[in-house]
Amino acid sequence: MGRLDGKVIVLTAAAQGIGRATAIAFAREGAQVIATDINESKLQELEKYPGIQTRVLDVTKKKQIDEFANEIERVDILFNVAGFVHHGTILDCEEKDWDFSMNLNVRSMYLMIKAFLPKMLAHKSGNIINMSSVASSIKGVVNRCVYSTTKAAVIGLTKSVAADFIQQGIRCNCVCPGTVDTPSLQERIQARPNPEEARSDFLKRQRTGRFATAEEIALLCVYLASDEVSAILPREVIILNHIGPLFLLIK
Repeated sequence: MGRLDGKVIVLTAAAQGIGRATAIAFAREGAQVIATDINESKLQELEKYPGIQTRVLDVTKKKQIDEFANEIERVDILFNVAGFVHHGTILDCEEKDWDFSMNLNVRSMYLMIKAFLPKMLAHKSGNIINMSSVASSIKGVVNRCVYSTTKAAVIGLTKSVAADFIQQGIRCNCVCPGTVDTPSLQERIQARPNPEEARSDFLKRQRTGRFATAEEIALLCVYLASDEVSAILPREVIILNHIGPLFLLIK
């Protein structure tokens, strides 16, 4: 038996990186996974894994989210992964950059939770996992102004949903990793004027001397999605790991 047998899981940004690794990990543990992304070609590669079905979805579009949610009768776990990392200080952040980051990193989670939470409440059971970051209200990171602001907002959103609905059987957690080796990270490194220097700078921020992997984050998300974590939810628990690549916040 898998740790997630019988669970119906919806997740966003599943075409690559953390979303892809987690979709695969969820399916291997017996879940019925509905993996969404805006990138149809990469998303379809997940269909070769048993237990995964895919759906093209732009999480910045409320109409698409509502139509998608109306097609799903029941969902046990919602994992909000979609996000964008803007590089720069506040002086490098134009209004269009601010609006795009807020829309994708925060508003999309608001829209997804609002669409799927009523289905969870109807069954008096549900589990929401949001992707945040160490670069947030937890820690100031250079050249991550709007990104850190959005991820701080995700922590606040997570705590608010957890506090409002814990008595109705809803769990809401967020994961706050350090730097994770994903296609997105590699693209950002290659986009810098000196990629080798950029890679070195990223690694210097890692106390372990290495990046976390998407598969490591996926294992953490499997734990949060499972019923194994439910016993510790009546109280707030913060597990800090400043030495390793992960930071886990449970609320």
